[in-house]
Amino acid sequence: MPTVKERLSGGTFKHVEGELYHFHETKKELQQIKNEILHTKADLPNVQRVQHLERVIEAISTVYDELPKEKKRLVKILYWSRPQKYNWEGIASQVPISKRQAQRWRKSIVEDIANRLGWR
Repeated sequence: MPTVKERLSGGTFKHVEGELYHFHETKKELQQIKNEILHTKADLPNVQRVQHLERVIEAISTVYDELPKEKKRLVKILYWSRPQKYNWEGIASQVPISKRQAQRWRKSIVEDIANRLGWR
């Protein structure tokens, strides 16, 4: 790990957020692919896809599990509530924290997941 904290590129940040938004669908997809592999001959692309999905799920789960309950609430509201009905002020008021604090927590959580995945 570098001693100076490197900033995530905008693309990487958005990619990690996409993984967060689709976390539950990713878990379902992984289970579906594993079931298909059990019933058919496993080909390399499926095996590689399983490995990728497992890494993403593990990184998100580990970071999420280590969060205090307020930050877990932020993740649930921001990424896993559908349909999303809150703007930043609304999200922050649900936790409850300031809008700026919610944005800082978001940045920190996304960076932690990116670090676990080696996507820096």
